[in-house]
Amino acid sequence: MVTGHTVRLGLLGYLLAVTICPAATNAEAPLDAATARALDAAIAGDHRSDANKARDRYRHPKETLAFFGFRSDMTVVEVWPGGGWYTEILAPALKDKGKLYAAQYGINPPFAYQRQYFGTFMVKLGTDPEPYRAVSVTSLDFPYELELAPRASADMVLTFRNVHNWLGEGYGADSARLGFVAMFDALKPGGILGIVDHRWPDPDNEDPLAENGYVSEDRVIRAAEEAGFEFAGRSDVNRNPKDTHDHPQGVWTLPPTLALGEQDRDRYLEIGESDRFTLKFVKPVGE
Repeated sequence: MVTGHTVRLGLLGYLLAVTICPAATNAEAPLDAATARALDAAIAGDHRSDANKARDRYRHPKETLAFFGFRSDMTVVEVWPGGGWYTEILAPALKDKGKLYAAQYGINPPFAYQRQYFGTFMVKLGTDPEPYRAVSVTSLDFPYELELAPRASADMVLTFRNVHNWLGEGYGADSARLGFVAMFDALKPGGILGIVDHRWPDPDNEDPLAENGYVSEDRVIRAAEEAGFEFAGRSDVNRNPKDTHDHPQGVWTLPPTLALGEQDRDRYLEIGESDRFTLKFVKPVGE
């Protein structure tokens, strides 16, 4: 929970500077010492599996959160945390001074993998409760369960590799709009929205349903701005130039899914995880 008028003004000043100055769009916000220590401890923690830690080199959690302006005293919403890869980092980093709302799929999501992830997530929170004592589980379940957290309560909303899902047919044609409005409503004025997703390089020829898992930056920026957000910058921290974006099973061809099994496995391991954009937005003051 960010405390103090001065801290909020300082954060807004940084965001405005990033928005105005194109040269600053790839700059990371400096982490305060307490936040840096909290993130280092969470990332190295014994509560994380070796398999999850092995993905740090692709997902760059500390650098990504630094770019978004994360602080360990914030109220944060993580939208659709799935099995909880990022929750394992966010929750311990926030447990002493902050708060985390985990806005899951809801108890009856339409896809089997989501039910599996939801079950895994709840077992994680119950099996080792200490790292997760600052977590409250909420829902984003289209079209009716849209309260991610108490209205205008969050300093930051984060979602990782989820927006492309809202563009498909499984949730209804209005899901992307509803998702961005829900994130907007959860944030305080001046609050930050951070999005990471699989990057489609050319908005002129992307799949309108994002069935390959990729979505263009332009499309996401447009959707966020239509909901009222202001674009505040982008980072290349999760870019992967080895990704050719043309795989037979879309992004799921690549690790960690490796949808083709042993077929061309070494080739896809060499590419690594997908090329991803990292975008930051701000809810305007006065909204």
